[in-house]
Parts: sequence; structure tokens; C-alpha cells
Amino acid sequence: MQNKETTTKDVAPVSLENMNLKIFSDGADLDAIAEAYQSGLVKGFTTNPTLMAQVGVSHYITFAKEVLRLVPDLPVSFEVFSDDFEGMQTQALKLTELGENVYVKIPITNTKGDSAKDLINTLSHQGLQLNVTAILSISQVEKVAQTLSPTTPSIVSVFAGRIADTGRDPVPMMKQCLKILRPLPKAELLWASPREAFNITQADQMGCHIITITPGLLAKAKKIGKDLDEFSLETVKMFYDDALKSGFSI
Repeated sequence: MQNKETTTKDVAPVSLENMNLKIFSDGADLDAIAEAYQSGLVKGFTTNPTLMAQVGVSHYITFAKEVLRLVPDLPVSFEVFSDDFEGMQTQALKLTELGENVYVKIPITNTKGDSAKDLINTLSHQGLQLNVTAILSISQVEKVAQTLSPTTPSIVSVFAGRIADTGRDPVPMMKQCLKILRPLPKAELLWASPREAFNITQADQMGCHIITITPGLLAKAKKIGKDLDEFSLETVKMFYDDALKSGFSI
């Protein structure tokens, strides 16, 4: 019998450019958004109030209009931040007026844990393109699937990275989410909060429609499919060069 090590060959995953999965850039830095748009790899953009606060955004609508100037023809998701559903609805209507490519992010609950399903139902059937966000359970996806309009484009954002943070394998859950959303031809499943480039391969292989990645992770993701022997040699050279630069001796 042949040694398994001598007969098994490393199989490179599909390259980033050849995946069926759509890459959405997640962030609020305008320069990074412009660069990602120009790269041609990114098929959409998302942001949220936390990311906006991190880069010092002070005027929401001004920021949103600038993003849409940079990204005139790809989906862009902006999130409401009211904690009552009447306020969410008012904000959603204002945001959707900014452009035909706008998706409005509605959290699955407010901070009290009250379900947003009635609001999601109302807005989706009014024709608003929604990105339902902060989802972490199968039951939440089931509620969303019951409320979304089958004729209105929508995104269902499941935070697979946060699921993994709890010690759970997100892949079986994401596969179940796909099945739940199958009767909704206009709904796309989004793998949110990835932690590493491998999550992109996982999302693509299990048939997820979209994944959000930060600019930093996008840079890492360009290594997907890289030859491992070549990568090994680059690593050895890095250690050698850094040792020389440091003037180490033993």
C-alpha cells in the first residue's frame, strides 16, 4: 500500500475571481470604498453605525450620499438606528429615497428583543429593498422568510462569524438557511462577520450568495488558491530577511 502522504496532492480552492459567491465590502472609510469599487472584485457594499463612528462620520446623510456618488451602480446597504419601529420606518423611507441601489438594513430585533418581523413585512411589501441584519439563529431566519415579499429583492444577513465565536460550526446552519429561503427567489443569503479567508471558501462551497469582508480581509483573500510550496518559500525568505535586517547573531 502506498503511503498516503506521497499520493495525496494539495488541491487549491477556486480563485477569488472564479467564485460564484459575491463579495461585498464592509466598512465606512471612503478611500477604501473607492479602492474596492475600482478593483472590480467587489459586487456590493455594506456599512453600519459602529463602522461609521469608528472613522468619525458626523453627518449620516452626507456620508451616505458620498458613498452613493462613489458607488452608483452596485448594491449599498445603510442601517437604521432608531430603537422603535415607527422611527425605523421613517429612517428606512428616507434612506431608500437616496438611490435605486440602496438596501436598508433592519435589525432582526430592537434592543429590547422585540421582533422586527411586522416592520420587515410592511417595508418589503411596499417594495423597499431590505438587508435584514444581526441574525444568529435558524428561528430568526424562519421568521424573516415568512415576512419578506417574494417579488422584492432582499438580503438576509446571518452572522456566521459570531456563530463560530460561540463554538458552533456555522456551515450546517447556513445550509439550513439556504433551504428556508429557497421559496423566495429574490432573497439572498449573506455570510456576515467572517474571521478568515477560509470562510470565503466555505461560503462559496456551501452555496451562499454573498459574503461581507473588510478591506483587510480582502487583501488576505487574494491569497486564495495560492500555491502552497510557493507560499512556504516566501515565508522562509521573510524569516531570513528579517533576521538579516535585525543583525541577529547566535
